[in-house]
Amino acid sequence: MYYLELSDKDFALFRSLVYEKCGINLHEGKKELVRARLGKRLRQTHFKKFSQYYKYLIEEDTGDELIEMLNAISTNLTSFFRESKHFDFLTEEALPSYASRLPSDRSRPLRVWSAGCSSGEEPYSIAIQLCEYLKSAATRDIHILATDISTKVLSTAVGGIYQEAQTGTISKELLRKYFQKGLGKWQGHYRIKAFVRNMVEFRRLNLMEPFSFHQPFDIIFCRNVMIYFDKKGQQTVIDKFYKHLVRGGYLFIGHSESLMSTKHRFKYVQPTIYLKNTD
Repeated sequence: MYYLELSDKDFALFRSLVYEKCGINLHEGKKELVRARLGKRLRQTHFKKFSQYYKYLIEEDTGDELIEMLNAISTNLTSFFRESKHFDFLTEEALPSYASRLPSDRSRPLRVWSAGCSSGEEPYSIAIQLCEYLKSAATRDIHILATDISTKVLSTAVGGIYQEAQTGTISKELLRKYFQKGLGKWQGHYRIKAFVRNMVEFRRLNLMEPFSFHQPFDIIFCRNVMIYFDKKGQQTVIDKFYKHLVRGGYLFIGHSESLMSTKHRFKYVQPTIYLKNTD
């Protein structure tokens, strides 16, 4: 295996391209990460130099390789019920607030968006939490949209199959109720049960591109995603989230994130949780 050198000039080109296409801000400290991840992609596509690969990316008509490049760059760290206080708040505050706003026929669907869903642990955790709270969630009109820019992690998410080690944050009771234990060649794996998978729609979406949602959401999770955007990108995303939330809806962001550096109309509830005012 040969070493591929990423020059400052080539890094600047890829940095600009990634920012243009998806808003991810690759600062100087990410140069080695870019070299390692794209170096693997170069070897798979049989390019000898980063400059050749970059030229191919900007000239290729289908855009398929551009998606593969963004797949390689995207960081996808996640786990079931990550940042558990958010799920406590969901049960104790957000869902009761939603229930209190239901029309008398109680027919309005609950709409949740997991933006930057990675390999599916977050939206499936939300679905399980809804089932636990609403009890009859599997038969209610619930729509959980889960989006990510990476087609690779979305493929994993749709399948809903996880190694046993990945389910360590899930209680035995919830594992029994919502997962199937693998047998034979699937020993050591768990799969989300079909009725939970059916609650979630997975879709590729670039947060920097225009949204085409016809109905607003009651709850938006976008956790540990905005840390990869610069201030301009963060402002763009926050404005879109506000627009696409119902009044009284909640926005959850990551534990290392804040809206302090953005101009926004959200009401601060507690660290990493914001409310779209009902005024």
